[in-house]
Amino acid sequence: MHIAIAGNIGAGKTTLTEMLSKHYGWEPHFEDVLKNPYLDDFYERMERWSFNLQIYFLNSRFNQMLECSKKEKDTIQDRTIYEDAFIFAPNLQAMGLMTNRDYENYKSIFNTLNSFVKDPDLLIYLRSGIPNLVDQIHKRGRDYENTISIEYLSRLNERYEAWIQSYDKSNLLVIEVDDIDFVKDPDDFNVITKLIDEKLKS
Repeated sequence: MHIAIAGNIGAGKTTLTEMLSKHYGWEPHFEDVLKNPYLDDFYERMERWSFNLQIYFLNSRFNQMLECSKKEKDTIQDRTIYEDAFIFAPNLQAMGLMTNRDYENYKSIFNTLNSFVKDPDLLIYLRSGIPNLVDQIHKRGRDYENTISIEYLSRLNERYEAWIQSYDKSNLLVIEVDDIDFVKDPDDFNVITKLIDEKLKS
């Protein structure tokens, strides 16, 4: 079984991936942030490094999804290949930070790779408002995220909502994270696991 967690920057995907992997014994697959050679450059000059960054993430998540499909044990993935293709890349193109030529090339590569991957059995979407995202981003204190604008986060949130409304590739669980603290409050985490259990049974 393959579970994937989706959500905007700062929504809590990595933390929840860690917690659920320990709770259920699932093998975690995390977003490649520390080893990513383009992130610092991207946040300094988005228009120059957007295509490079998106291709790096696309390749990384494609390989993760292939691994998940080959594993005999249950896996959980921090962010999906679909978010790159339907949210981040088109957002960069719409903001003039990725050229039309690069975007068309990116879409062509995505369509090729996507034909080789299996959809997750359950997609968990962490829905968060902008104030909570900003607060969480500041709390974790990553230097390269200091330049992320509220406009950029807002545009991503709009695309996430549009994508989730039409998502039909697998079972879907939407979790509102603004008013819960699943890290510090065991009751909140228990609510999440109960919702997941119900979805997996169905």
